Amino acid sequence: MNREMIRLTVNGDPYELLASPRQTLLDVIRGPLGLTGTKEGCTTGSCGVCTVHNASGEAVLSCLTPALEWDGEAVTTIEGLETSGRLDEIQQAFIDHHAVQCGFCTPGVIMSARAVLNEHPSPQMDQINDGMSGVICRCTGHIKVREAIRAVGSKLDRRV
Repeated sequence: MNREMIRLTVNGDPYELLASPRQTLLDVIRGPLGLTGTKEGCTTGSCGVCTVHNASGEAVLSCLTPALEWDGEAVTTIEGLETSGRLDEIQQAFIDHHAVQCGFCTPGVIMSARAVLNEHPSPQMDQINDGMSGVICRCTGHIKVREAIRAVGSKLDRRV
């Protein structure tokens, strides 16, 4: 199988690894890099479970993205949100607002929520709904997820 060397920065750490044209970013993250927080759900881009961020903090469906296209790029996974042993404020808000259910889709939901907040630091409900529209959690009606996002947005709004 044809494999090419790619350079990838994941959660601030540089990596060089071989990737084949058939490998997705998700395959590389979970396989050679061993970062299993990012989950594999539908493999069709329909559920959002595999969501990671590009260098701009935008949501990316890693199950649809060929790894070779990420040569020289940076990606952040759920493991990269925690800084110096402290949870990102959206991670903490999920705990505080009981937005975590079974936990399988939680990393992707959190990464999508963080992307919403990156784009709209004090989001309105329609912005939250739009940003979370590609995320499916079978355990919750997303009410607590929206509450967590709004809570972080309210904190950010007070800081300005």
